[in-house]
Amino acid sequence: MTRLDRVEQTSGPAGPPLTPRTAVVWSVLRAELDRRAAAELTVLDVGGGTGGFAVPLALAGHRVTVVDASPDALAALSRRAAEAGVPERVRAVQGDGDALAGLVEPASVDLVLCHAVLEVVDDPVPVVSALAGALRPGGAASVLVAGRAAAVLGRAMNGHLDVAAALAADAAGSAGPRDTLRRRFDAEAAAALLATAGLAVEEVHGVRVLADLLPAAVADGQLGALVELERTLAARSPWRDVAAQLHLFARRPA
Repeated sequence: MTRLDRVEQTSGPAGPPLTPRTAVVWSVLRAELDRRAAAELTVLDVGGGTGGFAVPLALAGHRVTVVDASPDALAALSRRAAEAGVPERVRAVQGDGDALAGLVEPASVDLVLCHAVLEVVDDPVPVVSALAGALRPGGAASVLVAGRAAAVLGRAMNGHLDVAAALAADAAGSAGPRDTLRRRFDAEAAAALLATAGLAVEEVHGVRVLADLLPAAVADGQLGALVELERTLAARSPWRDVAAQLHLFARRPA
């Protein structure tokens, strides 16, 4: 049993939430941590907020720096780390993704998490370049982005056909100035973005393939079955491609 296995079996706010929204990402991260089981990794979590990933990784024996623009989120992160008994393993840095290059030393981390960030920054290209630059050779990046196809289908199913059409037509996958996201991705576009920074994409999974489509009574009543079904469908087309989010796991060549 690995350290992360033991963390996953704990209860309370410190344990990683094995839900349909996060189980696929944790499965990929666990494989990377198992591959480097003897190492204490240096982890950078960009936009990591209150520590949903950072604190479990710290509990598993790694050192995590969280960069986030929200001082309230970082305060909650510090409290969460202290309550979990790992305050010395979690460092909070205020800043946003657009300024990442000036916040992190080049080639200083083993694993980068960048979840739900690239769809809101001014320009994702320099942010991805900064992510790649922060990695040591052989280091890995976990990148989670909003999926374009799911947004189109979701708006259409809710009767907003005009918004669905705008999302489908827009080159960036945005519905205009009132949209909360600047852009959305398909798997090919997201992989191409990472490749421009010299990262080699190893895996692409869909996250929330079904979780956002099911009635709450069904999802809550069959949580274990839904988690397993999400894991089963995550890497398979066409289900992967209509997921609410796309998870790409990439590596800086050694």
